[in-house]
Amino acid sequence: MEFIDQKLDDYVCMHTSEEDDLLKELNRQTHLKILQPRMLSGHFQGRFLSMISKMIQPTSILEIGTYTGYSALCLAEGLKSNGKLLTIDKNPELEDFVRNFLEKSAYSENIEYVIADAMKYIPTINQSFDLVFIDADKGNYLNYYQLVIDMIPSGGYILADNVLWSGKVIDEKSVNDKDTKAIMEFNQYVMNDIRVENVLLPIRDGLLLMRKK
Repeated sequence: MEFIDQKLDDYVCMHTSEEDDLLKELNRQTHLKILQPRMLSGHFQGRFLSMISKMIQPTSILEIGTYTGYSALCLAEGLKSNGKLLTIDKNPELEDFVRNFLEKSAYSENIEYVIADAMKYIPTINQSFDLVFIDADKGNYLNYYQLVIDMIPSGGYILADNVLWSGKVIDEKSVNDKDTKAIMEFNQYVMNDIRVENVLLPIRDGLLLMRKK
């Protein structure tokens, strides 16, 4: 679903700071070579992720769902100088593609890229995170949230992507679709969770921003 008119979307992008050259190339190569390039955060959302990260200035970031690495590179822009970003993805077929771009980045030493099942890997992590970005399989969104909420200190943040799910969350015909149902349950759970304050932003396919109290 197009949430705003294409001309208006073009205007928004024209008045949003540009991607750097590496991100432009990653964007281009993803569309040329990788299936489902719509999964890429892209220019506008990428600049938003960068801005949020720069505002928070995290020492540690966890990203669940790497895809081709675009969002990881955007989030890394806001890390403190000695900060670290851990990004987890279970698709080994993209590993060489992703590592190639991560290694070219100015943040290559700050990013750890792990191929693993996040549901199994996250419980083995013994650290806290200032910012968590959830952008993986929709059926596990609530499970990921439950895994990370205690790893985030008071004042820490969680971002979840695709929470409008192409508008299916308000489409009565889609409410029995498994992924749509999972997203709706996640959104409602967060809304009722007294541990966080939250705002759902209609950016691209929907971003839910949460701050732990």
